[in-house]
Parts: sequence; C-alpha cells; structure tokens
Amino acid sequence: MIELPVISEEATKRKKPDWLRVKLPVGKEYAKVRKLVDQHKLHTICESGNCPNMGECWGAGTATFMILGNVCTRSCSFCAVATGRPNEYDTDEPRRVAEAIKLMGVKHAVITSVNRDELKDRGAEIWYQTVVQTKELSPETTIETLIPDVKSNWDALFRMIEGGQEVVSHNMETVGRLYRMVRPQAKYDRSLEQIKKTKEFGKRTKTGIMLGLGETKDEVYKAMDDLAANGCDILTLGQYLQPTKMHIEVAEFIHPDLFAHYREEGLARGLKYVESGPLVRSSYHAERHVHV
Repeated sequence: MIELPVISEEATKRKKPDWLRVKLPVGKEYAKVRKLVDQHKLHTICESGNCPNMGECWGAGTATFMILGNVCTRSCSFCAVATGRPNEYDTDEPRRVAEAIKLMGVKHAVITSVNRDELKDRGAEIWYQTVVQTKELSPETTIETLIPDVKSNWDALFRMIEGGQEVVSHNMETVGRLYRMVRPQAKYDRSLEQIKKTKEFGKRTKTGIMLGLGETKDEVYKAMDDLAANGCDILTLGQYLQPTKMHIEVAEFIHPDLFAHYREEGLARGLKYVESGPLVRSSYHAERHVHV
C-alpha cells in the first residue's frame, strides 16, 4: 500500500513565505507578447499552467508555447491545465507557432504540449512539423521541446525528437513513491526509460521535479541517482504551488537554502546542470541549458 504524506489543516491555510512573492506581469514587452499570442490563437503553458514566472519571461519577450490544444487526456493532481476529451488537433498549428516565434524574434523557444493519449502517434507528427517549420523560418533559433509521456510508444518518441531541437525534456514531476497520488496515469520507471531512450537517440536530456509534495530528502537523492543513471543531463527543481483548491495541497514550503543544497547534491551525483530554486519551473532560464 502506498504511503501518502499527511497534510494538516494548518498547512493548507499557511501563507506563502516571502521568497515566493512574484511581481504582476506588466511592461511593453509583456504587452507585445500578449498581443502576438492572442492574434495567432496560440496556447501557452505560461497561462494554462499559472506559471509564477510569466511576467519575467514575457517581459523578456519569450514564452513557452503549448501545442495540440489546451485540453489534456490526463488528470494529474498538480496541474492547472484542463482535462477531458480534446478537440481535433489543428494541422496548421505548426505554421502558426513558427510564424509567431519569428515575429517575436525569439532566440530560444520552448515548446510543450498536453497529453494526447487518444492519438495513435501521441501527436508526434505535429511535434515534428512544429520543430521543422520553426527551424525553417528561424534557423538561428534554438529549441527545447518538453514532451509528454508516450506510454512506451518509442516510434512516436523518435518522431517527436528528430526534428532538430537542441534539448528534449520530459518531466518526472515527483519522486517515485508519490507517483500514484501526483501522476496516477504515469509510471516512474517508464518516464525514466523515456529519458534513457531520448539520450540514446543522441539528444541533450532534461527533466523537472516539483518539491513540497511530501517527499523526503532521501527520495530526492534517489531520484537524482536514477536520473543520472538513465542519461539525464539537466534537472530543474522548483516549489510546487497549488493552482486551485481542487488540486493537491502543498505539504511544505521548501527553504531556498535547501534548494541550494539540492543543486550541489545533483551535481555531485553526476547531473551536468541543476537549476534549483523556489520559483524555478522546467522552462525557466531554458536558454542556459542548450550548451551544458
């Protein structure tokens, strides 16, 4: 029987500490990106995922684009993206995303998607075309693709990652013990295998883990060891924040000093680069991860 963390009523009412305060998105560059996203009918995980860094990233003229719609076939307990039966995907989306990236003058683009488990190829062809068409219009732009769990459909995985992107990310999200609670339709070992297959394909690999869900230090260390053993190059660690009252509650607010400790531990355990901090998300400072 899986052991779940006990979360007290006091924990759910606890105010966020000072180090989790973020500024509201403002400024000319933010407004410019906002306008482009609306004009091109694009979905961004910045909005759908309620990312705390949206103001900073959009203010710098960058964004993480979400393809294949904004309705996910999974029902992960941490995620603010809508879940249900997705509409038919838009075959013209790769062109629109590529044109928007060119108009924005993005030097490094991050592209992600919802899970499309109902599709035989998991949406792989749209993934491939989005990367290829972006490279055609903006050959100097580097790309990170944050791809979903393909449920061991390795042909779909290879199609997703052969378009020419520099970094391929797949988020573990949490430690193994908490998967049933946090990612009920995913498997810890399967996600590790996906990262291993991606590395064997020749790609720079990356993943992200949320902290504050009830994990122990030893469980975080084990996850780091597992990732290093399966070819993961880059790890991001950030604080889990409850999107709505309908989502899993925060068990603990992790102090910045512990995030700094985890960064050193990850590097010592064989990971090439670790981005670790309360407000870090998988695409935060992603431009730094291209050449590590």
